[in-house]
Amino acid sequence: MIQTKGYAVHDTSAKFEPFDFERRDVGPRDILIDIQYAGICHSDIHQAKGEWGNSTYPMVPGHEIVGNVTKVGNAVTKFKVGDIAGIGCFVDSCRECVNCKAGHEQACKVHCCWTYNGTEMDETTMTFGGYSSNYVIDEAYALKVDPTQDLKAVAPLLCAGITTYSPLRRFKVGPGSKVGIVGLGGLGHMGVKLAVSMGAAVTVFSTSPSKEADAKALGAQHFVVSRDADAMAAVAGTLDFILDTVSADHDVNAYLNLLGWEGTMVLVGLPTAPMPISAFSLIFGNHGLAGSGIGGIPETQEMLDYCAEHNITSDIELITPDQIETAYDRTVKSDVRYRFVIDMQNA
Repeated sequence: MIQTKGYAVHDTSAKFEPFDFERRDVGPRDILIDIQYAGICHSDIHQAKGEWGNSTYPMVPGHEIVGNVTKVGNAVTKFKVGDIAGIGCFVDSCRECVNCKAGHEQACKVHCCWTYNGTEMDETTMTFGGYSSNYVIDEAYALKVDPTQDLKAVAPLLCAGITTYSPLRRFKVGPGSKVGIVGLGGLGHMGVKLAVSMGAAVTVFSTSPSKEADAKALGAQHFVVSRDADAMAAVAGTLDFILDTVSADHDVNAYLNLLGWEGTMVLVGLPTAPMPISAFSLIFGNHGLAGSGIGGIPETQEMLDYCAEHNITSDIELITPDQIETAYDRTVKSDVRYRFVIDMQNA
C-alpha cells in the first residue's frame, strides 16, 4: 500500500484536519500521480458540509487534480514517468454498459466511482480525493495535460472546464452564435472564455454590477444586471443559447424568455430547491431546456486539448492547505476571482 497525506473533514462542521491514509499499490494498468494542484469546486463545499445528503466521513474532497506521474504499471501505454496527468470527477466505471461504451462513463449504469465521497468498483472501498499528496488511478481514467500550460490554472478545467465545454459543444455554439452566460463565478467565467473562443457573441448576466469589467475583460460583448427589469426586457428573444451556471435558487423563466426561436437553455448549476417552469416560456418560441453534467473521458480529453491549443485556463487564487476553510467561506460569499486552487506540493 502507498502512504498518503491528505486533509479531511470528519463531520458536517467541515473542519479540516491532516489525515493519513493508504492508496492501493500500483497495478499493471495504474499510474501513481504526485499531486501538485487541487482545485476547490463548490460541490466540494456541499459535500463536506453534508448539504446533498450523501456525504460519508472521513472525507478528503477534491476532483480537480493535476500532478506528476511518478510510477507506472507494467501494462501502461498512455503515460510515462514524468508526464503531467489530470484527474476529474470520477476514477473508474464498469466499462461495459451502453453509456461507458459511448464515452459517457460519468453516467455508468453499473457504478461510477467518484473521485471522492464514493466507493471503488467493489462498492465498499472508500475513495479519497485530491486534497492529498498522491493518487493511484487506472490510466484509462487519467487525462493527459500539456506540461507547457500554467498547471495550477489547469486544475479547475477538470470540472469547471468540462462542465461548461460539454454543453457548448453539444449545442454547436460557434461563430455567429448569440450566447448568454448566467452567473460569473467559477463556472461562468469558464463559460465566457470558451464561448468567446468558439466565436460566439457573449452576454453575461449577473446580480453583481461590479463584475461588468471582468466580464468585458474575459471577452463578453454585453453585460446585463439581472435585477434590472428594463435591461432584461431589452434582451428578450435575442439569444440562441443560454448557459445557466448559477447554483443559488432563481427564476429560470426570466431567462427562457430571452431565447430566440428554437433557442436552448442549459442548466449546469445545482440549485437545491425545485424550479417551477412555465410551459408558456417553453412552448411559445419552441424553446428547449436541458441539463448537462460534466463529461466522459474522451470529451474531457478533447476539452483539455482544446484549451491547450487556445491557451485557455482558469483564473485562480493559489492557497495552501491551511487556508482551505477560509477559501470555503469566501467561495460561498462569491469572494474569489474565480477559483481557488490548493498548492499540494509541500503539504
